[in-house]
Amino acid sequence: MKILHLLYESKGDYFGFGGVGIRAYEIYNHLKERHEVTLLCRKYPGVKDGEIEGLKHVFVGSESRSLAKTLLSFAYNSTNFVKRYGNDFDVIIEEFSPAIPTFLHAFTRRPVVLQVQGYSGRHYFRKYNPAYSLILCALEQLRPMLYKYFIVTNAETVTKLPLKNFSFKTKKRIEVIPNAVSPALLDISPEDGDYILYLGRIEIYGKGLDTLINAYREFCTLFPDIKLIVAGDGRDRDNFKSKLIKLPEHVRKNIEFLGWVSGNKKVDVLSKALFVVFPSRHEVDPIAVLEAMACGKAVVVSDIPEFNYIIQNGIGMSFRTENAVSLAKSMKDLIKNRGRKEMGQRGRNWVKDNTWEKIAMRYDNFLKNILEINQKKLK
Repeated sequence: MKILHLLYESKGDYFGFGGVGIRAYEIYNHLKERHEVTLLCRKYPGVKDGEIEGLKHVFVGSESRSLAKTLLSFAYNSTNFVKRYGNDFDVIIEEFSPAIPTFLHAFTRRPVVLQVQGYSGRHYFRKYNPAYSLILCALEQLRPMLYKYFIVTNAETVTKLPLKNFSFKTKKRIEVIPNAVSPALLDISPEDGDYILYLGRIEIYGKGLDTLINAYREFCTLFPDIKLIVAGDGRDRDNFKSKLIKLPEHVRKNIEFLGWVSGNKKVDVLSKALFVVFPSRHEVDPIAVLEAMACGKAVVVSDIPEFNYIIQNGIGMSFRTENAVSLAKSMKDLIKNRGRKEMGQRGRNWVKDNTWEKIAMRYDNFLKNILEINQKKLK
């Protein structure tokens, strides 16, 4: 099978690399011996077409350092690529982003699968100016109506997106294929260090990092010997660093910003955390949460619906979203909780069957099924 995947972030991307990219690389590293995979990626300064980790990469768009320009340029140029070469592939996967209006279904006879790994809704109006937010909200609602095939990473997403039929009577095919973990994480021996950990993309609003900083200010008055380690990268990294500089010295000296971590460094920082905190305002299925669970760590999460399973399965504690006082209390309570290790073990048991190899096989089977359906329709 020849697969074309439109991936708006890739390894080395100037604008950061997160769960969307990690998922693609993990899945295709398990499928590249079976299929011919081409990743059509957003261009960034200095990047060249070629192979990365044995996967063919084609970069299109502008090399601008403006995120908005690169996204629009990627939308325009990736659409042109599909117009010219789309029929050379058996199936096309498109990562859904309202900021990348491609409408690929109109330019190829090949099946196009929309993979939805994020949903912002009303949150756009708190991140951007009203005019731009209105456009993004409209596209987030309208574009999915035009597609037939979907992969979502969390069942909660299905309830939020307008996936009812639009102007045609074609039944939609929606498959929930969650994110996963490396099986090696399930074998590490968790330890208790002297810090709590945030691991993920550095996006202040969406990931709730402002809430985390304010909560930690209160937390460290009671537990001054417990540090906060922040690991990750993203377009808000400079803004985040500036917020840290403004903190009182006794708080600032207790916060360590590691930047992007991977491989053994990520395993080490996860395995020694007291627990891991995820203060997000909105999420779908963050890989970092699953990795923390695989390492046997209890977690503190915001009380958004996507994290309900954490509380239902006794894997950690929740707090009122955006409420720093509530987050500080949950952090304090978990430090004192003697059942923290049992929470971590329950998390490890919950995630043990979700390894990347197994998820890649589910992904592969769904694409084959879509291809068979499409071929029958063409006969």
